[in-house]
Amino acid sequence: MNELIFRGKDLFRPSWSNFLPLLLVLTAQLVFGGMNLGAWPTFWMVLVTVALCVPAAVLSWRSWSRVGADGVSVCWGFGRGRTYPWQEIRWVDVRETRSNGSMAYAARVFLTDGRRRSLPGLQSSRLYPSADFDTDFQRLVNWWEYSTHPTQRVKPAKQLRDRVTPTVAGVLLGFLTSAVILVVVILQQP
Repeated sequence: MNELIFRGKDLFRPSWSNFLPLLLVLTAQLVFGGMNLGAWPTFWMVLVTVALCVPAAVLSWRSWSRVGADGVSVCWGFGRGRTYPWQEIRWVDVRETRSNGSMAYAARVFLTDGRRRSLPGLQSSRLYPSADFDTDFQRLVNWWEYSTHPTQRVKPAKQLRDRVTPTVAGVLLGFLTSAVILVVVILQQP
């Protein structure tokens, strides 16, 4: 079988729709910061925003996954990446995340020590659609089945993080934050 390579730069293509929110934030910072804060605080606010956004975009663009005879290699944009041999991979599946009425899919591997690793470049979402996601995921599964014995393939039990979606976690965190603020306000009154 041929080695598979999934690169972030093939998936995360820059477009104006991606840069528009950043340009709007920078414009709002320049306008409101210039009117209320002055030149230097506005300069530093814009500089920090750019310093946070640019490295994140570069790292996602440089990320990659490679599937081959030695196992699955993952790199999140810096360094040479890490290779997980086939004997350490117990299960392969797709993580589905529901967000704003749309679904995002990411291939991931489960390791013998219980850790999970998403594969950068082998993802699909509304913002970054991948027409070949299902085919590429099946090719990953074929490599996994070819390289491991059926007794090594063990589906992991669901954990709390599988049951609690990011939306539910956000709602729970919001309720918890509101409760703490309410308790602090009540305790501060004479």
